[in-house]
This record gives sequence, structure tokens and C-alpha cells, in this order.
Amino acid sequence: MSPDDPLLKILVCPLDKGELLLLEGGDALYNPRLRRRYPVVDDIPQLLPSSGEPVSEEDHTRYCDRVGTP
Repeated sequence: MSPDDPLLKILVCPLDKGELLLLEGGDALYNPRLRRRYPVVDDIPQLLPSSGEPVSEEDHTRYCDRVGTP
């Protein structure tokens, strides 16, 4: 998935229906509010609630630093 993909404007987290951030490399979408990472496999976002992975505090900080989110 690339940053200019039009799908990014309409994709939302399946749990809180909020915006998702594309992580560097395009291999995952991230919800900083719930600190959940959703994989992107073969350019298809895996957005089932059960596919979201919780991330550590360290990963959360790293992801937010990369995308410029507080």
C-alpha cells in the first residue's frame, strides 16, 4: 500500500471507526488511539477486529515519531 492510495481516505479502524495511519513501508495500518496495528498483506488491509495486534509502548512511540503524530 502506498501513501497516495485513495483507499486510505476511506479506511477506518474496525473498533473505533477512526482514522488509520499508514506505517513506513506500507506493510501495516496503525491506530494510535487504541495502539493497534493492522497488517497489510499483498496490498490488502486486514481490518477484522481480530487481526489487530496490540503494540508496546516502545513501538507506539516509534510509530508516532515516524508519522508525526503526538
